[in-house]
Amino acid sequence: MEPSEEAVVYRLGPSCDLGDVEEGKVYAGRVQGFATFGTFVQLNDRVKGLVHKSNVKTEHKERETILVRVRQIRPNGNIDLDEVIIPVYQVQTVEKRSTAVQLAELGKKIGRTVRIEGEIAQIKQTSGPTIFTLVDESGTENAAAFVEAGVRAYPEAELGDTVRVVGEVMQRNNQLQIEVDSLTVLTGPEAVTVRDRIEKALDIRSEPQDIPLLVESEVLTQLRPEMRKIAKIIRKAVFTAQPIILRHHADADGICSAVAIEQAVVSLIRESGGDYDSDYFLFKRSPSKAPFYEIEDITRDLDFALKDHVRFGQKMPLILLTDNGSTEEDLPSYRMAEVFDLDMAVIDHHHPDAIVDKFLIGHVNPYHVGGDFGITSGMLGTEVARLINPAIEPVIRHIPAVAAVGDRSEAPERQRYLDLVKDTYTEEECSNIALALDYEQFWLRFNDGREIVKEILNLTSNPERHGKLITILVEGANAMIEDQMNASMPHVKEQTLPNGAHLFLLDVEIHAHKFTFPPPGKTSGEVHDRLCRAHAGMPVVTLGFGPDFAVLRSKGVMMNIPRMVRELRDEIPGGGVSGGGHLVVGSVKFVEGMRDSVLEGLIAKIGQASVM
Repeated sequence: MEPSEEAVVYRLGPSCDLGDVEEGKVYAGRVQGFATFGTFVQLNDRVKGLVHKSNVKTEHKERETILVRVRQIRPNGNIDLDEVIIPVYQVQTVEKRSTAVQLAELGKKIGRTVRIEGEIAQIKQTSGPTIFTLVDESGTENAAAFVEAGVRAYPEAELGDTVRVVGEVMQRNNQLQIEVDSLTVLTGPEAVTVRDRIEKALDIRSEPQDIPLLVESEVLTQLRPEMRKIAKIIRKAVFTAQPIILRHHADADGICSAVAIEQAVVSLIRESGGDYDSDYFLFKRSPSKAPFYEIEDITRDLDFALKDHVRFGQKMPLILLTDNGSTEEDLPSYRMAEVFDLDMAVIDHHHPDAIVDKFLIGHVNPYHVGGDFGITSGMLGTEVARLINPAIEPVIRHIPAVAAVGDRSEAPERQRYLDLVKDTYTEEECSNIALALDYEQFWLRFNDGREIVKEILNLTSNPERHGKLITILVEGANAMIEDQMNASMPHVKEQTLPNGAHLFLLDVEIHAHKFTFPPPGKTSGEVHDRLCRAHAGMPVVTLGFGPDFAVLRSKGVMMNIPRMVRELRDEIPGGGVSGGGHLVVGSVKFVEGMRDSVLEGLIAKIGQASVM
């Protein structure tokens, strides 16, 4: 063979066999051993041939590279080789002539060698092989590559790379897996072509189905485009193996919203090829004590996300907030999230501040279309969950009714959702489930209680156990509420404000049991409910307060608590005023030494509000 700068030498890929070898071509091989009649050369671990001693041109050592031309492939599979000397050449790798398939087709290819083109969504180094999680336009599957125990295979491949993987489809522990023979990082136009193909297909696949709402609602109808947008964002995160962190307010409404979405996401993860435990490391639901995304929350979420990114090669997560996320109180956390380019989306019914939208990729809020907090987060979350995965509807269709009574909604949608499930859940049963959620979440503290919460919401197909559990929890909650009311109600003080509203004040720090159920906010709510019944038809405001906080509940007084908080912050220097919530239900924080000034200013503003 004449030397040439254009000469091509082929390197046989690790998955190639005899069928991939062509007579007349030159291959780079490795000397395996010697015999009296010649030199054995490995073209890869599966294919070897013989250079007859008459065709050996130089001396070699074992494992040394040698260039050989395939002179003949005999009928019995033996390969006759000639050694060649080529000073200048370029190498091309020969890949296995395998079937190009999509990941969704692997179940039909067990035992066969396939070729996959996709994106690396995760790289996990185990004590054995390196596990690459691959994503293409059809699904998600794992590919296992082994060099030696605990050693990173294909270190040149990084998270987000577009790759071509060749390997045999196997089933391990009832999970499909590709045993990698070769993995090639694609670059240039080839990578762009594959990535564009996957992106376009995923965009179509992520589009939610066009399904009707569970109930008639003008507000929800107007919110459908934004709900579809967020559902598509969540679906795409699932299909691309992007982790999702769902943060929600730790009350019945927040839990209902979050759990509806949780059921949709977890089922979709499993349907799209996730591992048996994918729903635990790709989806995390976390309660937030406050009705906004606190610095403590973002710090915890970033800590987990960064650790998982470094230890397990996971993507940075999508953060979804339900029953919080719409107000200025969320801004410090949003600014931290922005530093790490985290995607943030919100499903909330608190009165929104426009400034938050610059940090969000999606924001469902009834106030944006003329609605109010009567459209609860549980209603919104359930409708979004149905868009994420319509198959989950039969399991979660009662959740909006639970959220409606739990959050004391007075919107017409409340009754419509109750009517939707009246054959299986009475209004009292929905109310009991909501109370059980509040009660159990108090003892769970910051834990999500994933499985026990599913039991309370009757999502486990065990109605008999559900009934027994609700009975026990409701009895326990009501006994503690009654005990708290017996201690607190005698200490409620009343005054009439200039606008005719009846203001009731209770110091929950000294006239309520501490560190037990119900906590100060719910204690104030229970007091307010009793006072509203005792003063039916009258404008009533209940103000429960402690050393550095106040909780407001109103009926018939048209306040704007977020605005009042902002005004007090400016009007009382050194008061450290913060807080917010709904227009007529919310909380205020302040420094203990300025309590009297803050309460005095707060009461003055309540007295200036219009009454119904």
